[in-house]
Amino acid sequence: MKNVKKGRARAKRRVLQHRMSIFSITAVIIVLAVTLSVASISLHKKNNEYKAQEAELEAQLEQEALRAEEIEELEEYVGTDEYVEDVAKEKLGLVYPNEILFEAEP
Repeated sequence: MKNVKKGRARAKRRVLQHRMSIFSITAVIIVLAVTLSVASISLHKKNNEYKAQEAELEAQLEQEALRAEEIEELEEYVGTDEYVEDVAKEKLGLVYPNEILFEAEP
């Protein structure tokens, strides 16, 4: 009888140990799943932020390309005789000898 009681007690301990092991493993898996979910959500948020930033930078790149074209056009214009004449008329008040200027009265 003592052996039977000892055998039953051992069996109960084994069952309890087995249940505790399963519970521990399940708890670890749940913690890992939650951690993975939180990290995934964080990565999706960062990805969306990076996409918005990329779109903004693309727009800035287009604006800078247009600005570069304008600067090239201005550079070409600055090298022409027309530009020299315009500057001479506006800033220095020079005119051709056969040219007549009309100025508004104050």
